[in-house]
Amino acid sequence: MEPAPVTTFPLPASAPVTAATSGEAMRLRELLRQQRFAEVPPAAQALLAESPGQRDALLCMAIAQRFLGQVPEAFNTLAILEQHHPRFSRLYEERGRCHVALRQGPPAIEAFLKAVHLNHALPGAWGMLEGLYRMQGEPHNAATAASQVATLRDLPQEVVVATGLFADGELEAAEGLVRAYLLKHGDHIEAMRLLARIGIAHKIYFDPQVLLAAVLERAPDYRAARQEYAFVLIELHRYQEGRRELDELMKAEPESRALKTLYAAACVGVGEHEAAIGLYRELLVGGPADSEAHLSIGHALKTLGQTQSAIDAYRRAADCRADFGDAYWSLANLKTYRFTADELTRMQSVLAAPATGVVDRYHVGFALGKALEDQGDFAASFRHYQLGNELKRPECRYRADLIESNTQQQIKVCSADFFAARSGWGNASPDPFFVIGLPRSGSTLIEQILASHSQVEGTQELPNVQQIVSRLRGFGPEAHEPRYPRILASLSAEDFRQLGEEYLADTRIYRSGRPHFIDKMPNNFRHVGLIHLMLPKARIVDARREPMACCFSNFKQLFANGQEFTYSVEDIARYYRTYLDLMRHWDRVLPGRVLRVYHEDVVDDLEGSVRRLLDFCGLEFEPQCVAFHENRRSVRTASSEQVRRAIYRDGLGQWKSFEPWLEPLRGALGDALNSYREEQDTHATGS
Repeated sequence: MEPAPVTTFPLPASAPVTAATSGEAMRLRELLRQQRFAEVPPAAQALLAESPGQRDALLCMAIAQRFLGQVPEAFNTLAILEQHHPRFSRLYEERGRCHVALRQGPPAIEAFLKAVHLNHALPGAWGMLEGLYRMQGEPHNAATAASQVATLRDLPQEVVVATGLFADGELEAAEGLVRAYLLKHGDHIEAMRLLARIGIAHKIYFDPQVLLAAVLERAPDYRAARQEYAFVLIELHRYQEGRRELDELMKAEPESRALKTLYAAACVGVGEHEAAIGLYRELLVGGPADSEAHLSIGHALKTLGQTQSAIDAYRRAADCRADFGDAYWSLANLKTYRFTADELTRMQSVLAAPATGVVDRYHVGFALGKALEDQGDFAASFRHYQLGNELKRPECRYRADLIESNTQQQIKVCSADFFAARSGWGNASPDPFFVIGLPRSGSTLIEQILASHSQVEGTQELPNVQQIVSRLRGFGPEAHEPRYPRILASLSAEDFRQLGEEYLADTRIYRSGRPHFIDKMPNNFRHVGLIHLMLPKARIVDARREPMACCFSNFKQLFANGQEFTYSVEDIARYYRTYLDLMRHWDRVLPGRVLRVYHEDVVDDLEGSVRRLLDFCGLEFEPQCVAFHENRRSVRTASSEQVRRAIYRDGLGQWKSFEPWLEPLRGALGDALNSYREEQDTHATGS
């Protein structure tokens, strides 16, 4: 066969510089463009000596080797690249070009197909496939490839390049390119969808929800966008809306595994755990071993309190994929589980294996930290907790300065005079009980105590206040000109009444008829002012824990979502101190509005603490609130197994076993070590 032209290389000339594309790597690209191929391998080797496995250096070297006629050497370079970056589409595209250079049609097709499977925005690879299929006498496949080439040709070049960057993991570069295109050219369906997908990859869902809604308004039959929209709605805890979108999609694809998985997640969100388990088990029938389905079954069983069945499901998930870090962490996160010697050996092997991905590595790191802590090997345990945090933190976009700036804005806007001028505003419903504070502060215990009362519904960490805040904040640059909380000053009494009604309406899905319900979203401590203005009769309880215990408990916890401040000692300490600053402010401007409950007091005097809590909430004492551990309700937080046991003191001083390694935390907390325990108005009434 005659090889197709090989006069280009697959890095787009318009690709912007990214953190992953160093200045030296850009120089390699420029050498290729100037066809100075002989200079590329030594320059690439120099870069690889400093940064082994550097992606662009290896790719540029393989391209140069091909042009120099050193195709076997190029294959060797690509094999090394695959070891380090197995999901990099352009390595397979270049491998295809190497096969073409050797006139090897079938392996070239295989390589190009893998490239476009990973990244469909590769016009060069599709063009090569079209030519190869025609030479192979496969006109149907050639036409399919030609159609893809035409589709990409019809898209703006910026959108094609940004899509390719996104597929290869260069999110920042893709976002910059597509945002610039939209600012210049206005709405474009594929550009808006791509920007939404980038947001989803960053685990930011409010903006993608707006973008995808706009896409569907313009293209209501765009099924891929509708599926992404359903996913975003579920991530935003708008489960009923998500289910409506899925119902529409499943009319055409009732057996779609992806749609069933999303539908099961929506069922979990509304508390229909048995229905979710049924759907996940359907996914296992007649299909391949599915580690994710077993994991999800385990989570649902854990929430229902079926601990042994949950353990069995997590173990099956690990059996399906030996390096599935989340399966091991889910076992560890039961808090009461103890790993077998064989499981410990497997986890250590997974952590040591070079091929283990970073997500699995940090899950296993946290799991081994817990396992070694249980064995009393605190030095090794701390090393693994530290490793887990170090691997997880680069994924996070947390900025302490934004939180601190927002706190100062809250203090500035929400003054005593501000609230006095708005007395009596909002919806006067006494239904909600808000439990706020920091994660791992004993809030689940307070929730379980309250939910054991005959008049109170236990729900979960509800996102509704956060959703209202996101809408009020809008799309402004929060760092310098935050719209929220400044916008609170411009809202009317009617606005706050409607916001209160919206909150009550949107949370009704979690209720079954009891007079009161609990919203246990800890981060709502940042929005006490908004809650007071929307729902002036709601009770607010601040769950507080001694700072060393609370902060270290967060440091060793891997959260499923959010809480991105917990993956460094400095961030945790700064967040704790910011929390104290803001809660002091609420105490000053809304005296008696918040009841503070110290976790240590609950442990030391359970009945006295329960009576104080119920009195604040306007509830009669009921003995089952002291016997909270007998309550079989669903619990979704990391403390789910702990609150199903009677009160115990063991956890109060667990951090002291790690004291030799916690001096940086102690130093970062500073005066918070003493000031966290403050006198508060004992006549807190919640109104």
